[in-house]
Parts: sequence; structure tokens; C-alpha cells
Amino acid sequence: MTDAKMSRHDQGFAGRVLLPAYPTVMLGLFFLIPLLIMLSVSFFHRVEGAFYEPAFEFSNYARFVDPFFIKIMGFSIGLSLSAALIAVMIAFPFTYLLTRSGRSLQIVALVFLLAVLSLSEVIIGFSWSTLLSRTAGISNLFVALGLMERTAAYYPSLPALVIGLVYLSFPYTVLVLYPSLSRLDPELSEAARMMGASPAKTFFTVVVPVMRRTIMSTIILAFVFTLGAYILPQTLGKPPHWTLSVHITDQAIFEANLPFAAAMAILLLLVSLVMVAITLLMGNDSKGAKG
Repeated sequence: MTDAKMSRHDQGFAGRVLLPAYPTVMLGLFFLIPLLIMLSVSFFHRVEGAFYEPAFEFSNYARFVDPFFIKIMGFSIGLSLSAALIAVMIAFPFTYLLTRSGRSLQIVALVFLLAVLSLSEVIIGFSWSTLLSRTAGISNLFVALGLMERTAAYYPSLPALVIGLVYLSFPYTVLVLYPSLSRLDPELSEAARMMGASPAKTFFTVVVPVMRRTIMSTIILAFVFTLGAYILPQTLGKPPHWTLSVHITDQAIFEANLPFAAAMAILLLLVSLVMVAITLLMGNDSKGAKG
């Protein structure tokens, strides 16, 4: 075998084996192994007055039938779903109008959204807590305009928490919707306008039905994203508004019940995976319909 053939053989081997091996190893080290450790700990036995001991019992998962944790899980799912629906309801028309605007405006808006993405959940939580506070919040502006007689605090409350989650997920929903809406054939809207439909009717009867799969996928992705929110429920909400993520931390750190915390984390992960699987199935159905 000549040197040239050996070189091509080595390059082919690197492309077939070494390149796929690197992401596989990284995925195993930083995702699969920690997941297996968490899964095994979820079956361990908690020792009163100590930490835990290796075992294989289902008592940690049996606690999920308790009405208290059923209520927490139901509230977490309902809260995340509500925030996702509101975020997409705001983001979809915003993104549609953005894609129909000039190129320079689109660039400015996308840069601004990317800048918002750089803000951590901590910064967002404390910023909204200041904006909704009594001393330095938006109620002071309402008093100055004569719309209110005295200042008021709007947090901690459930509406404040929903607002924070919507703000947190809004940039992601816009960035997910933007590619599909930018590729939408403008002739569809033009045809509807030529047949006498108003801009609003064209939007709701033509654009929304055509993009229904994208809308559903974006809602699911926003739901999964907000389901893991941890700082905002504690900053903007009350203890009854704490989500499953907050209770996982409470069990792991303050209650020293790591096995039950691991079991709750597995449950949260399963819910997220189910929603992601639904998104993938919707994407495959869409491709099959186009084919």
C-alpha cells in the first residue's frame, strides 16, 4: 500500500470512527453517567438521622401518589403550559410582522433578542421584582399619571410569576418561529388579499392554519423550557406557587432526602422527554405529509 493510499485510509478511519466517537464519549460522560447515577440514587433508602444507603426500593416513587405531590406536579405542568401558550400567542404575530419588515429592522430585533438571552434567570427575576414592587415599581408611574391613588406591590403573586416566565421564554419562541415564518410563501397572503380578505382575516385563516404544526412544536418547546424554571417561582411567586424544580432542591438540600429528590428529578425528566418526543413525531408527520 502506497503512502497516498495509507493517508486516505487513515483519513477515512478518522471520519468513520474517531469523529463520531468524540461526541459519543462526551455525551456519555456528561449526560448518560450522571443520569444513571441519579436513577440509581432514586431507588436508595433514606436513613433517618443520616444521609442514605444503597438499596432497591420503590418507596420514593410511591410517594408520587400523595395528593400533595400530585398537586405540585399538576400546578407545575399547568403553569408552564400557560406561560408557553401566552408566550407563543405574543411571539407568533410579533415574529410574523418582523419577517415582513425591512432587513435592517429584523437584524436589530434579532440582536436585541439575543442580548436578552444573555440575561440569567436571576437577573430577570430580580428585575421584575423591582418593576413590580411598591417602592420603585410601575405603580409609581400610574400614581404620577393619576391612574391610581397610591402605590401597590404586584408581587409575589401568580400573575407576576406568569409574566416572568413569559418574558423568559419569549426570545426562544421568536427564534424558533423565525426560520419557518421567514420561509412562508408570501403569495399565500397575497392571494387571500386579492380575494377580499382583510389583513387580520388573512392572518387567522391562512397564516395560522399553515403554521399550526410549527406553533404546536414551539408551544411544547417553550413548555419544556419553563418547566425547569427555578429562580422565578421563588422570586416572583409565593410558596404555594413553587414548582417541582424548587421542591427538588428543597428535598435535596434542606430536607437531606436525596433519593426522593432524585426520583422527582427523574419524573421531571420523563415529562420533558415525552413532550420532546411529541415534537419529534409532529416533525416526522409533517415531513411525511410533504413527501
